[in-house]
Amino acid sequence: MTGRYYGEFEVGETIEHPRTRTVSESDNQRFCDMTMNQQPLHLDAEHAADTEFGERVVNGLYTMALATGMTIPETTDGTIVANLSYDEVEHPNPVFHGDTISAETTVTDKRETSDGERGVVTMHVTARKQDGTIVCEFDRTALSLKREHAE
Repeated sequence: MTGRYYGEFEVGETIEHPRTRTVSESDNQRFCDMTMNQQPLHLDAEHAADTEFGERVVNGLYTMALATGMTIPETTDGTIVANLSYDEVEHPNPVFHGDTISAETTVTDKRETSDGERGVVTMHVTARKQDGTIVCEFDRTALSLKREHAE
């Protein structure tokens, strides 16, 4: 499915994203390796066993990136000029290996650019694990194409 053009976003609407992903140990390991984050809480089972979590915690930036990726098909796939910001990021609960993550997006604001050819859309993304517990929330602001100005 193609993403939405600026005029197709409605402030206040909530978009449920159908894709989910069960986070594996390999996902977490590869993300930590790619980003050079060797935090023992993410990678060392013995270290993590002695923490309040009792096991390794999935890297929070991976959780945020995963949630963003899950939202793309129904929001900005092929219709975005640029992501402008990610704000108000929160990780209220941990993600563990084997948790299945889902995401939803609520459109919170939109405005045309000064030239009237594009629009700025702000969306609140909420990621949950299989039991409904919120694991990541953030605001994503994107510069979107208008259908009439798309190439």
